[in-house]
Amino acid sequence: MDQDSHCTAERELLEAVSRITTFSTTSPPEEEQNQPKAEISCQVRKENPEKDDTQDSNATLSPNSSMTTKELQEYWRKEKRQCKQVKLLFEIPSTRIVEHHLSKYVMYKIIILQTGSFDSNKSVIERRYSDFEKLHRNLLEEFSEEMEDVTFPKKTLTGNFTEEIINERKLAFKDYLRLLYSMKYIRRSKKFIDFLTRPELQEAYGCLRGGQYTKALEILLEVIGLQERLTRGNPVSIVPTLCAIVVCHKDLENPASAFEYGEKALSRLRVHTSHRYYIPLLETMITLAYELGKDFLSLQEKLEEWKTKKDPIRVFTLKELAVREYVQ
Repeated sequence: MDQDSHCTAERELLEAVSRITTFSTTSPPEEEQNQPKAEISCQVRKENPEKDDTQDSNATLSPNSSMTTKELQEYWRKEKRQCKQVKLLFEIPSTRIVEHHLSKYVMYKIIILQTGSFDSNKSVIERRYSDFEKLHRNLLEEFSEEMEDVTFPKKTLTGNFTEEIINERKLAFKDYLRLLYSMKYIRRSKKFIDFLTRPELQEAYGCLRGGQYTKALEILLEVIGLQERLTRGNPVSIVPTLCAIVVCHKDLENPASAFEYGEKALSRLRVHTSHRYYIPLLETMITLAYELGKDFLSLQEKLEEWKTKKDPIRVFTLKELAVREYVQ
């Protein structure tokens, strides 16, 4: 490519970047008015509830940037990734019939995929008809108006295990989950999130209480990704799961991994120092940091600062808190 073509390509790419829609603009301070900038923004509009989960992204790029064409292309790709809205898709590709001594039922395999992102992770869970039915009743109690036009596949007296009925329900439950997720208040509700995560969490914490840390950790690592997707607007809600992962790694003598997940949990509690997990987590992180040769003094300072502001109270250890979760 000759020099003129190269410059033309750079100009065109810069112009494309500068044309990114900005929902709101403000006048720069006087001293900056001679330095024009193209603001890149993916702000969420509250007036549009369907875009409420989009994360804000703000960056600036000078028209006189010295970036090469390759650098500008990479910059553009990163901005597109940040601006994409994250949504979940629900697929029910298969079923299996479970028979016990006195009962027989169909388990529906649900695959939950994330779209609008380059993240290819997926979550796989299983639920039976009665689980869907219970979810529907619970949602009707709290969201009667939103659920007014939502239909639910009815039970039949006979033929529940025929291929035809099972296939019909697979499609019906897929559409049912898609419709529920499309409604902001329902997809954010505890009842909907519990339907998708609680059985697995109950199993994981049961394993943790029984000292089966490897099995508990395996389940928790599967669930945490789905929890993060479902609770984007409430990051504190996944702190108990993160802390349970810390406990498992610590008891399995994986201090580096325990510290990594502990840092994730602490970052979510930065402005929630009254949270019941905050002090037990701090104490555990101090121990882990000391063991790993990391800076533990800053963590110790936070702990002492908290103690000077609060009245002395009984605080459980991180493990004691974890084993109390999901106790029936």
